[in-house]
Amino acid sequence: MSGRLVKGRREPGVMALTPALIARLQGPATDCGPGPNETLCEDADYARLRAEVLAAKPAGDLWLFAYGSLIWRPAVLDDERRPALLRGHHRQFCMWTRRFRATPERPGLMLALERGGQCHGLALRLSAATMEHDLDKVLRREMIMKPSAYLPRWLKLETARGPLTALGFIINRQSPRYTGKLSEEKTAALIAGAVGHMGSCAEYLMHMVSHLEELGLRDNRLWRLQALVAKELAGV
Repeated sequence: MSGRLVKGRREPGVMALTPALIARLQGPATDCGPGPNETLCEDADYARLRAEVLAAKPAGDLWLFAYGSLIWRPAVLDDERRPALLRGHHRQFCMWTRRFRATPERPGLMLALERGGQCHGLALRLSAATMEHDLDKVLRREMIMKPSAYLPRWLKLETARGPLTALGFIINRQSPRYTGKLSEEKTAALIAGAVGHMGSCAEYLMHMVSHLEELGLRDNRLWRLQALVAKELAGV
């Protein structure tokens, strides 16, 4: 991630990946459901995860690091949000998906935090009054299968008002859903071809890039990727 948190607002760039191109993609109307080798988390799993996360939580407020769709489609209401920088990880399309925005026949890719580099996002402060309930909602959204492709971790963030520690979700490199390293061209082709009952991976990418632009950030990796996906969809 090479964008910087700056004073004032950067004017959003003109994206090549547009709603008109996204509209060309048609997917199934119904949910294909989990795969034959996938096991859904149950209430007991979420209770255990919630207890483990809270046991390791630093004193004070519970902060959540939003680097992907939590930026533009939060799981819960937050009391405060701050631009934040995470060092040591970057956002990357490195997780297979075969449901929601893809199918088993045409798998797609979703974002996760991968080792190396840095990542700009938002630190979201959850309400103390509903903290445990809100944490449960976040865990149920981010960790659907077991074992999960995400690992909940307490991450040290930098903000303009000082450092803080927030809960974030990094890629589980031992998960079969971890893609390993993919070229930008391969990543673009997979994203352009994946559509599920909730929409397309290309739509997810479009929302991600556009909302980062609105925040005054430019993720150069994702900016190049949206242009490559646009070319794929336009048949260029």
